[in-house]
Amino acid sequence: MKTGIILFAHGSRVESANDAVRAVAAQLAHAGGFPHVEAAFLELGRPGLEDAVTCLASEGVSSVIVIPYFLTLGLHMERDLPRLVDDISLKNKGLQITVTPPLDGHPALVHVLLDRVRNL
Repeated sequence: MKTGIILFAHGSRVESANDAVRAVAAQLAHAGGFPHVEAAFLELGRPGLEDAVTCLASEGVSSVIVIPYFLTLGLHMERDLPRLVDDISLKNKGLQITVTPPLDGHPALVHVLLDRVRNL
């Protein structure tokens, strides 16, 4: 079973912000040795989630892990992402899509914040 990963962000009108998400997705692929990683955006960036899933499916992926590149569980995570995943799942029978929690609550987050403070 091939697994693909999608780093799912909000998206921005500032293209360099979208490029930063794409760069993190590439770093994730490299660091984890994952051959099938895509960045996707809810709004204001391309590709959207459905297009990223289609791309991974065309590479023979049968399971997709969506990692929300969001800090907290807000409306986009509670309402928009589940709706998108449901719609995409209906169109892609046999493709398993799993969504991880957002970044909030992860123990490494405090270390990242400490690093920011200590490295001013």
